[in-house]
Amino acid sequence: MTKATTNFMQLEKQNLPFINPDFIELPQEAIFSLTEKVLQFGTGVLLRGLPDYFIDQANKKNVFNGRVVVVKSTSKENSASFSNQDGLYTTLIRGYENGKKVNRTIINSSISRVLTANENWNEILLVASNPDLKVIISNTTEIGICLLRESIFLNPPISFPAKLLSVLWERYKYFGADDDKGMVIIPTELIPENGKLLKSILNELAIYNQLHLDFIKWMNEENDFCNSLVDRIVPGKLSAEKKIVEESLIGYQDDLMILCEPYSLWAIESANKKTIKTLSFAITNPTVKVVPDINLYKELKLRLLNGTHSFSCGLAILCGFDTVKDAMQADYFRQFVKTLMLEEIKPLLISESISEQTAQIFAEQVIDRFSNESIEHKWINISMQYSTKMAIRNVPLFLLNSKKNREIPTCMILGFAAFLLFMKTEKNKDGLYQKFIGNQFHPVNDDKAELIYHYWLEKNTFDAVSTILSDVSIWGTNLNDIKGFCDKLVEMIESLNRGVEKNVKLLMEKKS
Repeated sequence: MTKATTNFMQLEKQNLPFINPDFIELPQEAIFSLTEKVLQFGTGVLLRGLPDYFIDQANKKNVFNGRVVVVKSTSKENSASFSNQDGLYTTLIRGYENGKKVNRTIINSSISRVLTANENWNEILLVASNPDLKVIISNTTEIGICLLRESIFLNPPISFPAKLLSVLWERYKYFGADDDKGMVIIPTELIPENGKLLKSILNELAIYNQLHLDFIKWMNEENDFCNSLVDRIVPGKLSAEKKIVEESLIGYQDDLMILCEPYSLWAIESANKKTIKTLSFAITNPTVKVVPDINLYKELKLRLLNGTHSFSCGLAILCGFDTVKDAMQADYFRQFVKTLMLEEIKPLLISESISEQTAQIFAEQVIDRFSNESIEHKWINISMQYSTKMAIRNVPLFLLNSKKNREIPTCMILGFAAFLLFMKTEKNKDGLYQKFIGNQFHPVNDDKAELIYHYWLEKNTFDAVSTILSDVSIWGTNLNDIKGFCDKLVEMIESLNRGVEKNVKLLMEKKS
């Protein structure tokens, strides 16, 4: 008898023999006996689709041989699904890799159990005394790694850093300053130098809690806090309709099912030999990079992936595209993206640390990712905080191009012009800013929307653009200092005003 609430059997350990192994990757019985080696703060889809995926794949190849204890921060979300399914969940991998379609279905068995901080804190502290525990992973959102001066002896502490420090303190009390019992700590929150920041917060908290100096020494010297970068699109919970379709194909019910793109990257910064040995799952997963410096991966992602998104976003919306995959199915827009990345951005990145081949491979992977038909990546969501994204991701490319005394690239200036047009907004009766395109209003969620709105008022195009470019509070520099930048932008904006799609097609014809 199963726990199923539909016509399908429930995904759980006892039902694995009844699942078709011909097109679904199943775990072997031995995996359920593996020791717990990882303590993970967070149950989110990114963790389950990236670190837990890598651990699962290594376990199935008899390499890492360790499972994951997961800590939920609160009891608001019901963790019954994890216990009902024995920690098992399905990962659907859909999209393109090297231009070829990928369709994989995996049952992930990396998670041994899920504990809730508010209800199981003492049990979580007991995990700290496990001699086999080697790794701590977190993804508590960007605001999770922050300093809250609080006691780590609360049941439980409030903040993630305090919870982590409490676990480390418990481990130190149990094992003492044993150099073999230090942890590899890898935050995956999307903030710069996340490992370094987390370590500094824990040091402040340790002093605030008046912990022994010997413990602080052990924490700093025997635990490796690694900066890391994660990159994989894991959209979240499947819609009810898509879930039913997928369950009809796989033949069982799964309330934890997730969808991932084929591309994956987990760059972990460490030169520590002990850490490299501990993270043995990197051996079987070539997209796990344990390296002394992850800046190369940061730069590639920031410029070729994120930068291309930002250059393309306003233009795509003005052309009437709703999603990234819609835009990539239009030949002229696909050509714009490829030209932008391969002919304009990529040459600016080539350096001693980034080779032509490395940049080329990464760019081709981005094209595959943008073309993924299984993932609904909406341009309007990408446009959130557009001006900040443009300033961080793409303004440095214009400055670097100027420094190299190169002609201003056509696709880059076209993308920037479309961004400025998108930010030429109207203010509605609720005081919110919006852009009217294609017979509908699009919300403009940007901290600089009001500022740029006023710059566009009662001015001709040249004056408005020149004023926007001169605002150091937006760009960190006066962009009018780039020779010919303002004139080129005005010319491009006026062309787009005469018809966006028509002019993009015309420009692409000239480039081909």
